[in-house]
Amino acid sequence: MAFLAIENASSSSSSSIPPSATPGCKYDVFLSFRGTDTRNNFTDHLYYRLKQVGISTFRDDERLEQGTEINSGLPRAIDESKIAVVVLSKQYASSSWCLIELAKIVECMTNKKLTVLPVFHYVDPSDVRYQRGSFAEAFAKHENQFEDKIDDVKAWRAALTEVANLSGWHLKDK
Repeated sequence: MAFLAIENASSSSSSSIPPSATPGCKYDVFLSFRGTDTRNNFTDHLYYRLKQVGISTFRDDERLEQGTEINSGLPRAIDESKIAVVVLSKQYASSSWCLIELAKIVECMTNKKLTVLPVFHYVDPSDVRYQRGSFAEAFAKHENQFEDKIDDVKAWRAALTEVANLSGWHLKDK
């Protein structure tokens, strides 16, 4: 369904995705996702389809190893994007890097008018919004691990809630 919308947007003269020539914007779309959950399926398909129809898309380096520092280019890529597609999957909140990235996306949404489009990838939007289930488990771990940075954890919670309150796509089992 999302792929049809992408195809229609690319062939329409009044596309909802503005041309890449927008000043200060290097990318049309920034993809935020938990690699272990969606990289080799949904996110790969979305990424290649966006590129196929000529939409400049940024996604992180798939060789980013666990425990390594997040690429310093990620915050800049978010700043230089018009749209952020956030693929919220079951283990998204288990990654502190995803949550740091999400906080930057919400900051840009607020300050720079970045458009944010959430995709609820086989998770209930209300579980994301209220941090239940796997999201509650992830935050319990973060609160223990980052007890000296609890304000960061609170900011991650707020960012997750804010994105979950946006209208988006809910992919679910039939």
